[in-house]
Amino acid sequence: MDQRKIGQFIAGERKRLGMTQRQLADILMISDKTVSKWECGGGLPEVSLMLPLCEGLGITVNELLTGERLDMEKYRQKAEENMMELMRQNQENKKKMALSVVCGIITVIAVCALVALAAGMPLPVWARLLLIVLAVVTAVLGIGAACVLDADAGYFECPHCKSLFVPTTAQYVKGYHTLTRRRLTCPECGKTGMCKKRVERQ
Repeated sequence: MDQRKIGQFIAGERKRLGMTQRQLADILMISDKTVSKWECGGGLPEVSLMLPLCEGLGITVNELLTGERLDMEKYRQKAEENMMELMRQNQENKKKMALSVVCGIITVIAVCALVALAAGMPLPVWARLLLIVLAVVTAVLGIGAACVLDADAGYFECPHCKSLFVPTTAQYVKGYHTLTRRRLTCPECGKTGMCKKRVERQ
């Protein structure tokens, strides 16, 4: 799905109805910054907001995801294409999540092996230090790669407004976490909480 095209479509339909970004945001009970982000192509509306947005603009969800008005002939074709695109994105997210787990496991094994060699082998001091430095570099690179894959795989669900969003890399790294939740600030409602990881848009 073309985020920029969808954003331009939202802006065009909003202007056609003579609404400001603030007025549309008030209908959806979100901030006007969120509407601006959509219209600039910086993100897609969350699933929970799609129906209210479409009702507010007088369009269908299929037209929203396509980024244009559709006649009946195109409607079915575009509906199938949009469904396939959502399925493809969900599959990619699952692959990224699996790669993140594999990357993390390999990193742990490699770091443990390097530390064990440095501690257990009769080596000169310089070689022992080299192995320790190599272990640290491996840990940083491996964990970094796993984090990038995990942050890009799927979405986080806000515990307050239930919207789905993708955090920036900086937000992801700074937020402390459990295995399935991470403390993040929701871009929709602005509240901070333990957001649950979701691989698929439901």
